[in-house]
Amino acid sequence: MKLIRRPFRYTYSNAVLFLIGINILVYIIMMVTRSLFLFSILPMRPLDIIYRGRIWQFFTYMFVHSPYNIRHVLFNMFALFIFGSRVEREMGSREFLLYYFITGTLAGIFSFAIYVFTGELGVSLMGASGAVFAVQLAYAAYFPRSIIYIWGIIPIRAPILVLGFAALEVIFLVTGREGNVAHMTHLAGFAFGWLYFLLRFRIDPLKAMRG
Repeated sequence: MKLIRRPFRYTYSNAVLFLIGINILVYIIMMVTRSLFLFSILPMRPLDIIYRGRIWQFFTYMFVHSPYNIRHVLFNMFALFIFGSRVEREMGSREFLLYYFITGTLAGIFSFAIYVFTGELGVSLMGASGAVFAVQLAYAAYFPRSIIYIWGIIPIRAPILVLGFAALEVIFLVTGREGNVAHMTHLAGFAFGWLYFLLRFRIDPLKAMRG
């Protein structure tokens, strides 16, 4: 348990901009080249993992977005910049990257298990949303009194906004709305972020959000 909670020496190196840069670069390459090779090796596909052993897809799916949906990559990167920049400064870059990669990867593994259980082996999971949801949770836990302006007009406290996002994902999951979006992946990222705070920081996010 001591090893799990051992802190890193604080450093700050704009890791958020590094992550955004990789995501944008991969998106541009895939949009310009329509590379079948990249489409085949980067997204998380249960069939590839089971029959071809491409376990790296649990990690690489976070860096690829469909070139046919620019809103997905723009929204994710905007959210990562808005929430992730302050979270990285609070955590330090090393801790932030560990948090981001662990929550995103575990969200991918969890999604894989769900796809296998439901028999949806031919799906392709893409996007940083699972990790971004974890980052949003961290923001709400660290800055419970922070005010976010919806559409630049409507003020709302960060915890209410973030918990509202999670509630919408549950509603979409139950009702089947927005069926092409991996709501379970988003919620898994949120849940693993919650677990990370409990195990590594000994912080209950719900108590932290109360300010």
